[in-house]
Amino acid sequence: MTDTVKRTGEIEEFTNLHFIHPISGWLVPKLAAKKITPNMVSIMGMVFGILGGVAYFHYQNPYMAVAGFLCMIMWHIMDGADGQLARLTKSYSEIGKVLDGVCDYVTFISVYVGIGLILSQQGNSEVWTIILSAGLLHAIQSSAYELQRGEYDYWGHGKESAALPEIKQMIADLKGKSIPAFMMSQLHIGYVRMQRRSSGISAKHREHLKNILQENPDKTDEIRDLYREVFAPAVNTWSIMCANYRTIAIFIACIAGQPIYFFWFEIAFLTPVLILLVQKQRLVNQLFSLRLKEIL
Repeated sequence: MTDTVKRTGEIEEFTNLHFIHPISGWLVPKLAAKKITPNMVSIMGMVFGILGGVAYFHYQNPYMAVAGFLCMIMWHIMDGADGQLARLTKSYSEIGKVLDGVCDYVTFISVYVGIGLILSQQGNSEVWTIILSAGLLHAIQSSAYELQRGEYDYWGHGKESAALPEIKQMIADLKGKSIPAFMMSQLHIGYVRMQRRSSGISAKHREHLKNILQENPDKTDEIRDLYREVFAPAVNTWSIMCANYRTIAIFIACIAGQPIYFFWFEIAFLTPVLILLVQKQRLVNQLFSLRLKEIL
């Protein structure tokens, strides 16, 4: 598997780097040989996620809790494989990118609903308010983390496929699209808006860096080297928002017999962490701007 197919190693989360993505990487050539498309892989992952939700509905049976955990692991593997397969086969598409995100959310929605249904049957009347709050915060946290990764790949390595779309252009591109493509694009626009508002990376900062690269083409490599040096540690810190840790936390809470604790983990722990990370990100942006002056 070539480096252009793999994700960026220096900012890859530990469990992805050493477990999930090696398995995905082993699987990708076999999927490609069978002419399986990235979208088909995304959907297979979503099926595993839905099965995980069904299993966690029966979390009080330890074997079903383990089955739920394994189903979510299979979703992670497929989630890693679809992107690698798209890069290997160069079969990128806007619909595919949105479908990947939709399948991710369907997985967690299935698990959240499965747990919510059984908890509500146990007489917990407030469970749906807690779960809906946790789900909304989950979406904000995850979108911010994915933007951090994409920005690093784009500015630090010049990967055009990681470029954050411009909302004005996305809206202009809606004309003439089929109904399914139009709906997918609208979801994508909403997702990008959420990413911009929750990441701590301002449009002003991005525009400044874009202008610097355009005005100093002879220093592109030096600027990108500096970007990676400054931002890699920050992006690694953001990995606490990675879906892998939610998968582990769900399993631990269910095995402990208290799945509601997971939702409080989303609300009371990850949300304050997100606020702190956004504040830190703004400081890192300022540090990068100061260091940038030294090489221009």
